[in-house]
Amino acid sequence: MRTDGQPRVIVIVGPTASGKSAVGMELALKLGGEIVSADSMQVYRGMDIGTAKATPAEQAAVRHHLIDVVNPDEIFSVARYQELASAAIDEIWARGRLPVVVGGTGLYIDALIYGFLFPDEGRNPQVRAALEREAEERGVGALHARLSEVDPAAAERIHRNDLRRIVRALEVHEVTGEPISRLQRRHQGRPRYNARLFGMAVERRALVSRIEDRVDRMVEQGLLEEVRELFRAGYGPELTSMQAIGYKEFGDYIRGRASLSEALEALKMGTRRYAKRQMTWFKRNPDVEWIDVGEYAGPAEVADYIINASEGWLNEAGYAVDVDSENR
Repeated sequence: MRTDGQPRVIVIVGPTASGKSAVGMELALKLGGEIVSADSMQVYRGMDIGTAKATPAEQAAVRHHLIDVVNPDEIFSVARYQELASAAIDEIWARGRLPVVVGGTGLYIDALIYGFLFPDEGRNPQVRAALEREAEERGVGALHARLSEVDPAAAERIHRNDLRRIVRALEVHEVTGEPISRLQRRHQGRPRYNARLFGMAVERRALVSRIEDRVDRMVEQGLLEEVRELFRAGYGPELTSMQAIGYKEFGDYIRGRASLSEALEALKMGTRRYAKRQMTWFKRNPDVEWIDVGEYAGPAEVADYIINASEGWLNEAGYAVDVDSENR
């Protein structure tokens, strides 16, 4: 396959419940591609329903990568994701197939496509421990307020309850004297892949409705029992994985800290807020071409638009796009 030295990659991004997974499946089926997940929670085994992981039938139809990589009590870093996803993309392209990256974890996508990583500077266990003690005494909100003063860009991107990332950002600032957002920009390198990024845009009211339906469907599929099973297996609420949306709220219900109705409402609210943060992240990227999915009959038509928009770009790399394919 002739190429310019970089594998061609199509990336599908967007907020939760925007339909990006279905579009990714259609693309992979139509173009002979394989999907590389960019979801920070789909890497965990046993967390299937709450992360909207591809079903066994979908994984049989299209090969998926970066799903079920570690157990819920194992550490999985951005650097590890970058390493494994990069290896998957290189291997997919070397076999003459198209890598289709699909996901809503913006940091993972930045790390993969642009070579972006959290810098190693500013690590100090004593400073970190002191910040964690302060969070226990004064609350996470107090630390987030301080972060807003020293690094507004990071504070806007990091949720006010994300203790781990707030502490990390404050740790970097205290040790180096520089905002972590500035260090991150400095470490951003040349794009690792020749990628085209497409964003799934959904009108706000329609997205809220999709989120409501998605949560109800997860409950019907057995999300509560999935969380119970994880608890029985010894995966406690203190784990990063179990802080994921759905697992945290139903974990509170199982431990008697919330009623079922309160857990459901918290889950829906948390999902809506997460979708908003995802859009804030992706909207900053000028490389993303946004597609109003409401203008199309379904994911197959969205996939056809992406194929038409990418045909020449793929063909010039030697990846043949058969425009008369019966799949289209």
